[in-house]
Amino acid sequence: MFSAAGRELALVGGSVRDGLLGRPMPDLDFTTDADPDAILAIVNPWADAVWEIGRAFGTIGLLKDELQIEITTYRAEAYDPDSRKPTVAFGDNLDDDLVRRDFTIGAMAVRLPERVFVDPFGGLADLTNGLVRTPGKAIDSFSDDPLRMMRAARFVSQLGFGVDAEVREAMSQMAERIDIISAERVRDELVKLICGIRPRAGIELLVETGIVERILPEVTDMQLERDEHHRHKDVYQHSLTVLDQAVDLEAVYAARQAEAAAEKAAAEKAAEQAVEQAVEQADSTTPGTAPEAEGAAAQDAPAGPVTAVAEDPQRIMVPDFIVRFAALMHDIGKPSTRRFTPDGAVTFYHHDVVGAKMTRKRMKALRFDKATTKAVSRLVELHLRFYGYGDAGWTDSAVRRYVTDAGELLTRLHILTRSDVTTRNRRKAERLAHAYDDLEHRIEKLAEREKLDAVRPDLDGRQIMDILGISPGPAVGQAYQFLLAQRMEHGPLGAQRAEEVLRRWWAEQDGGSQQPQ
Repeated sequence: MFSAAGRELALVGGSVRDGLLGRPMPDLDFTTDADPDAILAIVNPWADAVWEIGRAFGTIGLLKDELQIEITTYRAEAYDPDSRKPTVAFGDNLDDDLVRRDFTIGAMAVRLPERVFVDPFGGLADLTNGLVRTPGKAIDSFSDDPLRMMRAARFVSQLGFGVDAEVREAMSQMAERIDIISAERVRDELVKLICGIRPRAGIELLVETGIVERILPEVTDMQLERDEHHRHKDVYQHSLTVLDQAVDLEAVYAARQAEAAAEKAAAEKAAEQAVEQAVEQADSTTPGTAPEAEGAAAQDAPAGPVTAVAEDPQRIMVPDFIVRFAALMHDIGKPSTRRFTPDGAVTFYHHDVVGAKMTRKRMKALRFDKATTKAVSRLVELHLRFYGYGDAGWTDSAVRRYVTDAGELLTRLHILTRSDVTTRNRRKAERLAHAYDDLEHRIEKLAEREKLDAVRPDLDGRQIMDILGISPGPAVGQAYQFLLAQRMEHGPLGAQRAEEVLRRWWAEQDGGSQQPQ
């Protein structure tokens, strides 16, 4: 189409890079000498859908046969020293377009329809050698678009590459330039970095070049602290080890869940087949009774397709940003809670609570959504909850509270808690692992018995009001919380026993049978 219209077209950038690496290409990026109006004139009759959101930057998006495509006019862009937005100038040739790209591994193209490979800056060699390098001078590239410094760290994490010495030096010199980039764009790059195959390496690059001080200063601060057990050079190194272990464990838990889901699906399929056979047999041997047999069988058959696993909030998807970021941030409260005891020991009391507040504040500054912020900060707050289980043991009530407090984050809390064991003392590590194995086993057994993922009082609000003869108000909430505490402490009471306990509690309240104010 473009050739027929007298225009150039080339597959470019990440699409070429990912194709050479054999990675999935969910969308395709093209570049052309056609301006946005000309692009629209060419693609409108052919595309299934077209959007112009990026038109000001020369980009037209379209959908064709469920494939997302972006076509951008040759361009050169640069950042004003005090601006967060790029200044765009359209170009007229492919080579000038490629030189403005962030790294050589993204400055390759394939001219179409000739299928001519274009690689003026040695991108293929860098891809082969696993090296992140800029097409021109790194300091100029990062001055034009400071976010490229974070992209360098992201590629280190995503691809397992190293960075060119010039790139590293320029990142160190230009670190403060990241301040002009919007929090949202920084956040998006950080998420991609954390979700890479080597997030530790990406974070280390940001720390070594001083960039992390501008976006996650709490991580830098951890370098100043030794943990109370002297297991690591500093808390920062410990946190990176926890991150490494969380990456490994999320894959383990995801595999277990997938295996359990497959077993469940196979069992339900077998049950469906058994039901069908029973119906067929009843239909063939006892004329006139098939409807009754089918109705009875339907009561035992699964209702509709198997969706429980897909809707399970405990399901871990790899990569899981929430558990990984919590692993990185879980000890950021230590610097501000460090205290020295008279005998020279170091304590970090309440660093879990303080760290959770700090995490919320930082994620808010980076414009994370409320749900993600709440989940990560809650994991930070809960990461010490397990300790003491192996020494003193827990009652069933304590196990219920652990599960209820974690809620939908329980599987992630399993991962974080296990990852937080970084001691070099093999015997201690084994003891903690066995203790957590025991806790998970108890959780499974209690869950089978009591459905811990949905713990509720034995009586609901309406029943409470009917029994006590009260109207909606604070007293109903107080009674509900009392019954919930009883449920946590003693397990299911049953409606009759719950009513007896409720009436006794109510009689002990101020005013006897009158509603508390």
